[in-house]
Amino acid sequence: MTTFDTNRTSFGSTTVAARISGVFHTAIETAVSWNDARMTRNTLSSLTNRELEDIGLTRGDIEMVARTR
Repeated sequence: MTTFDTNRTSFGSTTVAARISGVFHTAIETAVSWNDARMTRNTLSSLTNRELEDIGLTRGDIEMVARTR
């Protein structure tokens, strides 16, 4: 048998600590994404034009690939 608790509301019940934790989580996630894109960009930039061509890319594609990763 299932019961529902109708005495509590879930709206606005997020604690201050949870909100602060969420901000830090978002900041860390953003930094990790930025670093991943930077590493991808640097790695692809170090390849020769021939190596890029072998994987189906050109120098102009590097930024797009790094951003959409």
